[in-house]
Amino acid sequence: MPLRSLSSSRTVATRLAVRAVAIALMATPLAACGFWDDDPGYKTQATDPPDLLYNQGLVAMKGGDYSKASKRFESLDKQYPQTEWQKKAILMMAYSNYTSGNYDDAITSSRRYVTLWPNDKDAAYMTYIWANSQYKQIPDITRDQDRASQALAGFQKVVTDYPKSEYVSDSKFKIQVVRDQLAGKEMEIGRFYQKQQNYSAAVNRYKTVVKDYAQTRQIEEALSRLTECYMALGLSSEAQTAAAILGHNYPNSQWYKDAYTLVKSHGLEPREDTDSWLSRTFRNAITL
Repeated sequence: MPLRSLSSSRTVATRLAVRAVAIALMATPLAACGFWDDDPGYKTQATDPPDLLYNQGLVAMKGGDYSKASKRFESLDKQYPQTEWQKKAILMMAYSNYTSGNYDDAITSSRRYVTLWPNDKDAAYMTYIWANSQYKQIPDITRDQDRASQALAGFQKVVTDYPKSEYVSDSKFKIQVVRDQLAGKEMEIGRFYQKQQNYSAAVNRYKTVVKDYAQTRQIEEALSRLTECYMALGLSSEAQTAAAILGHNYPNSQWYKDAYTLVKSHGLEPREDTDSWLSRTFRNAITL
């Protein structure tokens, strides 16, 4: 997977582990609580003490048996609904599944936690696990990028909903990484259409990069490809504008050298039409 993170995976794992340990240390034995069965007129008693289930889960985690740990926390969740034990159980299920690489199960638990307790002090932690579980599963750009979109939404939620949390810095960085991935997908589709000489379809993909991903590393190639496509369509003014914007912002880029050579080969010079959609869109995108 072509994703690189400025924060090492060890740093992220350590941060998550430290928070999980803190949660575990806060556990205090509670009396077994009754709960209502599906029949509202029938009341039953949980069979396993909550602290026993919880501690068994912690012991299993310490021994590296995350599958067993998750099952203990799942039992705690089911037997003690609407209690503090349930909150701890769901949180630890999310963490144990994330740590063991069961990312889809981690997503299910962490999303459930945030849905039930969006304002809880550990909601940011759960949202971060949710986003990272998607992030870990992002495929290369030749495949569907739904995971990337979900990861982006998760990290943006951390930044927007929990701006003072310790997970904001890493989330901001990963937002940039994921946005570059999504831009790369648009470029891959655009190149496919361009090779098929379906220049209009290719232009629409490159437009998306300019509009939505101008601050990613894909922008240089997108502007160069727009120059090529517009020249092929006979839209020389748009081609000159794309080349001019590329040259003004990335004068040392090989993509600009290629675009400049193409425009010159048709007896033209790079020249920006400030009234074109491309000029207006690029100016707006880079100032966001």
